[in-house]
Amino acid sequence: MQVLVLGAGAWGTAVALAACRHPAAHQVTLWARNPAQADAMRQQRSNTQYLPGIALPDTLHLVSGAIAPLLSTADLVILATPVSALRAMLTTLRTAPTLPPHCPVVWLCKGVEPPAGDHPVITGLLPHEVQAQVAPGLRTGVLSGPSFALEVAQDKPTALVAASPHPAVQQALLAAFHSGTVRIYANEDSIGVELGGAVKNVLAIATGFCDGLELGLNARAALVTRGLAEMTRLGVALGAKPETFMGMAGVGDLVLTATGNLSRNRKVGLLLAQGLTLPQILSSLGHVAEGVYCARAVLQRATQAGVEMPITQGVVQLLDGQASPARIVQELLAREPAQE
Repeated sequence: MQVLVLGAGAWGTAVALAACRHPAAHQVTLWARNPAQADAMRQQRSNTQYLPGIALPDTLHLVSGAIAPLLSTADLVILATPVSALRAMLTTLRTAPTLPPHCPVVWLCKGVEPPAGDHPVITGLLPHEVQAQVAPGLRTGVLSGPSFALEVAQDKPTALVAASPHPAVQQALLAAFHSGTVRIYANEDSIGVELGGAVKNVLAIATGFCDGLELGLNARAALVTRGLAEMTRLGVALGAKPETFMGMAGVGDLVLTATGNLSRNRKVGLLLAQGLTLPQILSSLGHVAEGVYCARAVLQRATQAGVEMPITQGVVQLLDGQASPARIVQELLAREPAQE
């Protein structure tokens, strides 16, 4: 199987490694946007910028430059770019005459599209909604679930969800990745899987903030549980299946990102609790923390759908500096009693 991964960040590199290790001996190509990064990876056989210390096998083909020539032999295309770059990548694929008909195109990004200059009034679109606008003819899906890139790169056991309305896309992901250490679950609910991957990042900021303030394990458990309720309410309002949020892409990814020490979004919350400013935090991370960029869009989408998301609203206030930490905690605790 010819697997093409577009994007050589931590997650794209880890996914490429997982495909390389598959017993079927897939032929895997990893494309880097920056030619200098691709050259360095070829010479060092390591992605020192994003996954230092992880050796890249000789069988992994590392390239940069034009994408179109790489598409003609692809059996599966993986988009490993942030959600902010998804529209441009899908446009590139739609207009590429070399993409084989019906070739599965799958994204890894977890977030919602922020407003941009060419469509400033459109915000909060999930990846499949972006695809429906710019490349409706592609057969697409999403690969998501509880997964830190470093652990996948280290070949530690991981379970992921392959979601698509197209059975052929689900099967392509199973064939590419289901192996000894990577377990793939098929799912038709792209909406729920995408939304779970987006909202859990926002909730992880809240949980990191809670831990940073040393509010205790009771508070953390309550926050994660009520955050899952927020996620599910919004998902159902947008057409997702409620049971999706009880699986890997919902509660699984939320627990990992909200409590794991490798979580960038959780770290944002921890550092906000320590009094660092958001610019200071972002400059120190070195990686994208999607929750920072999609929190406002998630809240706007919830408002449009008439869904209450008080924890998400608190995160937005925190990121925007609209309220003190003490006030945000007080407002959440002072909410009216409700039935679960």
